[in-house]
Amino acid sequence: MTSRRVRLVKAAATMLAVLLAAATALAQRGGYQGYSRSYSGNVRYDGRFVFLRISYPDYGRGMPHWSHDYPSGELHFMQILANITDVPSHATETSIMTPGDPDLFKFPVAYLSEPGWWAMTDPEVVSLRGYLQKGGFIIFDDFRRNDWYQLDLQMSRVFPELHWIDLDPTHPIFHSFFEINSFDIIPQYYDNGRPIFRALFEENDPKKRMLAIANYNTDISEFWEWSNTGYRPIDENNQAYKLGVNEFIYAITH
Repeated sequence: MTSRRVRLVKAAATMLAVLLAAATALAQRGGYQGYSRSYSGNVRYDGRFVFLRISYPDYGRGMPHWSHDYPSGELHFMQILANITDVPSHATETSIMTPGDPDLFKFPVAYLSEPGWWAMTDPEVVSLRGYLQKGGFIIFDDFRRNDWYQLDLQMSRVFPELHWIDLDPTHPIFHSFFEINSFDIIPQYYDNGRPIFRALFEENDPKKRMLAIANYNTDISEFWEWSNTGYRPIDENNQAYKLGVNEFIYAITH
């Protein structure tokens, strides 16, 4: 997939129209709010892009932390991605895998929610390192405060030689599809303060390939999940979609 295959859409009106159409279609299908136990299995690999969520053992609050915003968050997001880009996608199906699943290597991007509760076995550490070294990319979302230390611990097992580097709005990931020139436009659903974006790079060099990005002190998928309800202003939902589209498009094209 090259950047030339991605149709750049800059008009806010277009984004708004697509979002409203996708939200309406999903609402007509009954919605997908909250955790669902009706998961019917992973999407069979056929070369089209699939939203891949990472699962992990978790025994808290009656629902797995890794499933936060599942499945409506990714289904709403994929409707947007499929409608505004030329990325061949599974817009109505998603997959769930562990870091140790051999099929993980077939997919370019993985998403993990609430990494403050995440832990891996030693074989999973080895598998995730291989996945990222061979071109994979992982997005961490929905965590805050002391949750950072658990994410940092797990990724230090994967790449003990690397350290997280803070990003600013000039990094290309924030311009891969939409232009995000300030983090002030990124809304917060319930987190205090501003979002922080950190990344791991090959050889700790920001000019080399990014392996992972952390959306820290924010929860952009919360906006995706509830975007068809009117709970938050449409402009805030749009900004959260723009950030997500940029991160996935950057990962796919790099």
